Amino acid sequence: MISFQRRSGSSLGRNVVCYSAAMSGALLASAVLLRLSGGDPARAFTALIVGAFGSQGALLGSLAKATPLLLVGLGTVFAFRAKIWNIGQEGQVFAGAMAAYWVSFWIAPLPGWLAVCTLALAGMAGGGVLGLLAGALKARFGTSEIISTVMLNYVVMYLLAYLLDGGPWMATGVTVSYHQSPPIDPSLEWPILLSVGAGKLHVGFLFALAASAFAAVLLDKTSLGYEIRAFGSNPTALTFRGTNVRRLLLTVMLMSGALAGLAGAGELFGVSHRLRAETLLGIGSSGIVVAMVGGLRPSGVMIAALFFGALESGTIYMRLKSGTPAGLVSAMEGLVLLFFLSAAVATRLQIVRREVHA
Repeated sequence: MISFQRRSGSSLGRNVVCYSAAMSGALLASAVLLRLSGGDPARAFTALIVGAFGSQGALLGSLAKATPLLLVGLGTVFAFRAKIWNIGQEGQVFAGAMAAYWVSFWIAPLPGWLAVCTLALAGMAGGGVLGLLAGALKARFGTSEIISTVMLNYVVMYLLAYLLDGGPWMATGVTVSYHQSPPIDPSLEWPILLSVGAGKLHVGFLFALAASAFAAVLLDKTSLGYEIRAFGSNPTALTFRGTNVRRLLLTVMLMSGALAGLAGAGELFGVSHRLRAETLLGIGSSGIVVAMVGGLRPSGVMIAALFFGALESGTIYMRLKSGTPAGLVSAMEGLVLLFFLSAAVATRLQIVRREVHA
């Protein structure tokens, strides 16, 4: 009889083997898909690598794409390590961008870095409040956080659609209206750390690095981190220890939503400079995948975010240079996710053969 059993420990060598096999499998499956569609796999993959790492500008573009994924992934780590299934990162990203945009109406006279920090805090407040609301529903009424966070995603997205489609935030031209806001005040654009050609890396990257260090220290070196991990394994024992589990639940949801909200604010003020749903869509869901592939550890999330940021940046160049259809690019990204999630499972579980005696 064959069964699956959780591994007792983590091995760096095993992880390297599993993820290397996943990468090879994803590339092979993508090559087959490209060949069946009449494309040239060698040309497509060369364009993908060049688009992700082929120049300083390409590398900066990959880091810029990785920045929001890293922030959302870290927020997901806090929630999932506590086995609180926050699936509302998409809405929390939107809420962070919307809150920061609203605050921007009032702070244009502020000097540069004070304005940056204010907008970052506003984004964190927007995402954090949305996460806190879902946590409060669970703490007070026992509402499943999966249901509440998913429903809140739709509430926030439809609210933004109203504000940008005939609402007070809609940009208008001479004869037409647009589903986007007017440009933000140029004085509120986040500073660019490095710029080479089309590749630009804004100050949000520093926020993401600081959040990574904060998450690593908090989870492994503090009593709150111990409580978060214990909440995920045995909340009943944590209650007998004297921990206020309701307050801990709210704290985790607040931190998780705040980091997603910061990602939304960074995309608005560091990249797009207009509030548009298209520029924010998919960041939350991709950040969840990054957290899972990263093994729910800050160091792993950093690596996974860089990989998927490079993949997203490189596929844009691949479409332009190799003529790969957009639908095929999405299918290739899905194959990569599938193989990497399978590798994540393989690093945690092992196959055990047991003899069955009559």
